[in-house]
Amino acid sequence: MKPVKSSSLPVFDPRSIPVLGIDSHLAGVAPDRLTPQALRDRFRHPPMWVPEHSVETSFSGRTPALAAVLLPLVMRDELTLLLTERSTNLSTHSGQIAFPGGRTDDTDQDAVDTALREAHEEIALPRHHVEVLGTLPTYVTGSAFIITPVVALVRPGFQLHPNPGEVADVFEVPLRFLMNPAHHRRHETEFNGVLRQWLSMPYSDPMSQTAGSEITERYIWGATAGMLRNFYRFLSA
Repeated sequence: MKPVKSSSLPVFDPRSIPVLGIDSHLAGVAPDRLTPQALRDRFRHPPMWVPEHSVETSFSGRTPALAAVLLPLVMRDELTLLLTERSTNLSTHSGQIAFPGGRTDDTDQDAVDTALREAHEEIALPRHHVEVLGTLPTYVTGSAFIITPVVALVRPGFQLHPNPGEVADVFEVPLRFLMNPAHHRRHETEFNGVLRQWLSMPYSDPMSQTAGSEITERYIWGATAGMLRNFYRFLSA
């Protein structure tokens, strides 16, 4: 992670913070719940559940802003989650792994419209390939974004064109990996006298390897990992 440009944001390398624990004692989501039809059914008939992560410790003096992100689940032989690596020139969360998404515009009809618009602007994901399933509870970041996560299935066959001003890379991670708490690591550190806690889900991406190169570690952490943990709780409830 490269330092963000705003002096009000924490500047540290999350990889350098020790792992306090790994949640391998928790069961992963059963494979039969990680299919397109099972997800459709889960959102049509949601269970009683409580999100585990909702509000991060604030480290920004900015006015809160509404935003939405898309959790695009690509319908391959097994579901994968499409993620982005944010450009290092962005003012907030630069260089981090993120969902496609961003701030709500006045012209957006709702959070779904925001998520779909932003996904098209950032990576050119076509709307006609996307089947929206529903939303998860809002997640408030320390940088004062009130985010609505929008979960959707994505039909393969699309061609992505990342906007270089916003997105440095696009990749996919198997959903079963992310929905297995054995890959969920807990961290904490102090910033400006306040204790911050978060999860990380490092993923060694085999598709990143080319001849003579090493496999890239996709370091998923912070708000992205927090929303994925909530998705895990929703699917395992």
